[in-house]
Amino acid sequence: MKIYYSYENFREDTRCLIAEVKDFKPEAILAIARGGYTLGHAMAEGLEIRDLQSVRTELYDKECKREKLTLFGECSFNAKRVLVVDDIADSGETLAYVMAYLQENFKDIEFCSATLFYKKTSVYEPTYWVKEANEWIEFFWEKDFL
Repeated sequence: MKIYYSYENFREDTRCLIAEVKDFKPEAILAIARGGYTLGHAMAEGLEIRDLQSVRTELYDKECKREKLTLFGECSFNAKRVLVVDDIADSGETLAYVMAYLQENFKDIEFCSATLFYKKTSVYEPTYWVKEANEWIEFFWEKDFL
């Protein structure tokens, strides 16, 4: 079963997520492309953070899963606390990989993660998340502009 996730739902849930992460006091946001772009931009606006960066990962070639996840892009932080955002922790492999990479390569920075959705079957649970997902989520940015 698929569930359509509208802009109105996104706006409401992003406001909740912004309220949740405020105590962390992030100084920068790292969005995981592509699902994290829209959320990263909205969170940066809501938290008044100018330092918004991104990385891209690839785990699939169309429907074929690769043996190894690949990370593209470089980060350069002038911050002590960085919030990593993505739309969903589905398998959790992407978030787990990115968080391990960041913690290994930026030892003096504190990282937290945030997603709109989290699946209990995920191998990685984000620090912050708004809703549990049991079905396939079709985000408005994936459907509304086709």
